[in-house]
Amino acid sequence: MAPDERLPRVVSLACHDLRTPLATVYGFARTLTRAGDLDDRTQRFVGMIEEAAEQMTVLLDQLGTAARIQAHRWEPALREADTLALARSDDDRVEARGEGATVTTEPTVVAAALEALAVAASRFGPAERVAWEVHARVLELSPVTAEAAPVVTAEDLRDLGAIVARYTIEQLGGTVELAGDRLRVTL
Repeated sequence: MAPDERLPRVVSLACHDLRTPLATVYGFARTLTRAGDLDDRTQRFVGMIEEAAEQMTVLLDQLGTAARIQAHRWEPALREADTLALARSDDDRVEARGEGATVTTEPTVVAAALEALAVAASRFGPAERVAWEVHARVLELSPVTAEAAPVVTAEDLRDLGAIVARYTIEQLGGTVELAGDRLRVTL
């Protein structure tokens, strides 16, 4: 195996091996949080540990997906999903509206990709809130400021979520393109 072919395998292996200790950290933090016998300060710190462990899990998932795509070993689990449902997010900075359509895709990965693009637009914008306007298979995110545009389109490699989002959407036959102050994703 050539050295450049080994890197995706090494990254996948690292992601896999990091999951067990991360799950332990998350599990114990969650147990302490639910125990309820911590003082307020300790409760807040343990909550921060739990939240950071969740974020690290998402990052490892993104990195693992990117490595599998790079190594041509990604096998998406295709199912039907509604595009409006895919665009919805639990993140307060992101809203979704419009009319969806049924597509056959990898719902978990695409929903995470759309959320990552929206969060990157908000964070690098900076924009307090961003919104997906869903028109069947076409989803438009706005506002995407001039500062955020290169990050959201993965031309400026500063956000792992946006990079992996573009990889996965394109691997599934979709497109990601900038149209003025909007990011247009076609699934």
